[in-house]
Amino acid sequence: MTKKNWIAGAIVALMFGGMGAYVGLSKEKAKEAAKEAGPQTTAIAPGATGPVNELYALSLPDAAGATQALSQWKGKNLLVNFWAPWCPPCVEEMPELSEVQGHYGAKNLQVIGIGIDSASNIATFASKVKIAYPVYVSGMSGTDLSRHFGNATGGLPFTVLIGADGEVKKTYLGRLKFDQLRADLDKL
Repeated sequence: MTKKNWIAGAIVALMFGGMGAYVGLSKEKAKEAAKEAGPQTTAIAPGATGPVNELYALSLPDAAGATQALSQWKGKNLLVNFWAPWCPPCVEEMPELSEVQGHYGAKNLQVIGIGIDSASNIATFASKVKIAYPVYVSGMSGTDLSRHFGNATGGLPFTVLIGADGEVKKTYLGRLKFDQLRADLDKL
């Protein structure tokens, strides 16, 4: 390799390295800004039923591997939490979601979790952590479903409140603020 080729290669490598650093810093700044902003509600047309029908058409394995039809939850107020075992805010809100299930379950509310990971990872997680609501395995297809509910970024956790009438009442991106959630649930 000639000295000119080596210098040209070094310059190209430095340019790509600089571009990579710039992109990495930009993403980090965006993450920090999103973290400071806190959980966001996502716009979806009130009364939207397309993604709800898609949800109810699914049959997914639960944490034990038994396939369950999600249509079993039709006619209930439904709080659908998209999560993953590798997502710290998802795991942090699970005890509070279990409390919500315990408190509002008698008031026609069902909390369900849709895990975005492999069946084995979710089964392992569920065997170690007490969860008071059903957890289903969707793999990466759960991300697509959450996008249909308005989760444009595919971020986790993402939670959807569906009324007993099958209409989307509200969506939440990021760790839930449970005072806000309880206020929303009390309006159902």
